[in-house]
Amino acid sequence: MRKVLLIEDDSVLRENTAELLELSDYEVITASDGKKGVKMAKECLPNVIICDIMMPGLDGYGVLKTLVQDTSTKHIPFLFLSAKTEREDIRKGMNMGADDYLTKPFEEFELINAIESRLARASILRELGSADINENNNELRDVKTINALKNYIDDHGQDMEFAQGELIYREGGNVHLIYLVLKGIVKTHKLEENGKELITGIYNADDFFGFSSLAANEIYEEFATAIEETILVGVSKEKLRRLIDENHGLAMELMHVLAENLTQAKQQLLEMAYGSVRKKTASTILKFSDKLKQDTQGNFHILRSDLANVAGMATETLIRTLSSFKKEGLIEIQDHRIKILDMDKLAQVY
Repeated sequence: MRKVLLIEDDSVLRENTAELLELSDYEVITASDGKKGVKMAKECLPNVIICDIMMPGLDGYGVLKTLVQDTSTKHIPFLFLSAKTEREDIRKGMNMGADDYLTKPFEEFELINAIESRLARASILRELGSADINENNNELRDVKTINALKNYIDDHGQDMEFAQGELIYREGGNVHLIYLVLKGIVKTHKLEENGKELITGIYNADDFFGFSSLAANEIYEEFATAIEETILVGVSKEKLRRLIDENHGLAMELMHVLAENLTQAKQQLLEMAYGSVRKKTASTILKFSDKLKQDTQGNFHILRSDLANVAGMATETLIRTLSSFKKEGLIEIQDHRIKILDMDKLAQVY
């Protein structure tokens, strides 16, 4: 049975959370403060640690700092549990080595999903680490192109499945894996201070995402969410660094891919800043039609909010523009499905 250490000074929350975990078939060990939590972590070596931030004496940051300095506990997945949601508090914990965070109050499914996700990632990293030990350097040197890299990741990475709307990683989380989409569609997005979402990228089968610096303790700068049922394969950034070290040609190809992504992002920003509402809407529809699967009638499924977020406009403005396009015979709309009737005219909208 998987073992969870819960460090929480609020007795009611501690007991309720422990009960939820036990009902989900976890063995739960609890500690009422940071010092006791550190002691129990070293003695029991749990599979995952959930720790409050604001505690008397040794707070959550102090617990994490102590545990990451101990070789026996530094690899245990660590989740912060706190009512503090300010960006600087979250980033502080993530930069120190925390794997994730949950904000109070939370739903049961959020707690279980966070734990399962961290346990799965830990398992993946262990498998990748074991493979690294036995890996032949000649095999690494053969990965000289992007296509060869994709084949290598597909063969040596770990498949992960995500349901529609499920979070893959969150802003502020530590970068451990680089992802390749095998099936489905993923969006990366940021949240502004007022809660408005900005979609920064759409990725479908055979696309990479999750790239960041290969430096230690780097964090994700955005969220990633599955738009539909999605299968990914992940490779650790440590392994990717080794591949690049062995193949300078691969490094150049990756730079080209990242440069293309940057160019597309710049183009999106220019359209959002200077394009007319009609042109931005038309361009966004065409982008999604190129990325999303279409049914036998040529329809593709997309939320109005996602269209609006990519186009950089209010959802109400987008809906009015879609209605205008429908009247002009450029598109058909039914529920959340859109069908392009005249691709050429839509591309010429200004």
